[in-house]
Amino acid sequence: MLITVSLLVLGLALLFGGGEALVRGGVSLALRFGLSPLIVGLTVVAFGTSLPELLVSVQAALSGSPDIAVGNVVGSNIANILLILGATAVIAPITMAFKTVSRDLMIMIAAAVAMLALGWVGLIERWMGMAMLASLIIYLIFACRNTPCEDDPSDTSMSKLLWWQETLAILGGLVALMVGANLLVGSATDIARTFGVSEAVIGLTIVAVGTSLPELAASLVAAIRRQSDIAIGNVVGSNIFNILAILGITAMIEPITVSPEMARMDIPVMIGISILLTGLIFALNGLGRIVGAGFLGLYGSYVVYLY
Repeated sequence: MLITVSLLVLGLALLFGGGEALVRGGVSLALRFGLSPLIVGLTVVAFGTSLPELLVSVQAALSGSPDIAVGNVVGSNIANILLILGATAVIAPITMAFKTVSRDLMIMIAAAVAMLALGWVGLIERWMGMAMLASLIIYLIFACRNTPCEDDPSDTSMSKLLWWQETLAILGGLVALMVGANLLVGSATDIARTFGVSEAVIGLTIVAVGTSLPELAASLVAAIRRQSDIAIGNVVGSNIFNILAILGITAMIEPITVSPEMARMDIPVMIGISILLTGLIFALNGLGRIVGAGFLGLYGSYVVYLY
């Protein structure tokens, strides 16, 4: 058991380090080729920070553990809102005008509702995955065309990497992510079987939080720098990407079954907290410390309920 837990921790560490390296190298390379920070954020950073979720879900689906694949996405989205935004708001209250993120919040809710519909069907087939990925591409194109693409000099600090450093960071990050995903799925499955805990619960908690580490680190750093409003964009974008890209690509590789329990309980919880977040930002134009503490309390209660 000690070896299994050690492999789990090692897998989490490789996912975190690999994701960080890939994002740094990818952003630097993209800026070197003249792409705007907005495009970099919507593509390279979003894809890089969500790669742990993608590789874990694909590995789980191919290994015959669809509950971990789906639970990883649902659990990550729940953790992103309740855990990450909760912790961020406690550290530094978030101020955000609703109109700034209203479009993205609505799309996040719509994607979650679409996932619930697929959950009721019970199977996400390859053509459904293609439709989800196509929806994400349309969203990205629309978001770029309707948002000013102005360069921000402060965003180009990462372009100081040399070309060989960029290449090393990207390749090393990819290798670390692949090895980490394999270790995490294997050890998490072993732990679930040893303690009689369902793979869905492991996917919704340990695996989900582990694959959300890049988002957690980015949001906490932003909060410490008093740029906590960045956390909302980070979380909302990640949640959209997780559903449309992670599930979409995974289903294209290997069709995914969705358990009735997941469709009945966990996906509705994800939708509920997405609506709650939207309502709070609409009413309060941000998230204060009390709301953040409430989010953390809700997440703790959810985890206790699962176990």
